[in-house]
Amino acid sequence: MRQFIRATYPGVLTLLGAVALVQSGQAGELKESADDVYRTVCGYCHESGPGPALNARKLPAIYVSQVVRHGQGAMPAFRPAEISDEQLHSIAEAIERSSGGGQ
Repeated sequence: MRQFIRATYPGVLTLLGAVALVQSGQAGELKESADDVYRTVCGYCHESGPGPALNARKLPAIYVSQVVRHGQGAMPAFRPAEISDEQLHSIAEAIERSSGGGQ
């Protein structure tokens, strides 16, 4: 049981942080650009945390979009209220381009 808690704890913290930002009204400030959303929300785990790095993984944009909206493993799902469809599209396309995916 302790291993399960340790494995899911970072994902729960990320989800709680995103929910807190939305409820506190700070999400509007964060969501000014897809880059801001990536740095603040995605980068929290995928740049310096428990999530895998997203560059050089050949991830198609459609795959990234599906995982963000529906979650996978320790990755929580993010609703359109947390990451807009436009921002998600921009983030997913940038990840695909940076990784050489879709070729």
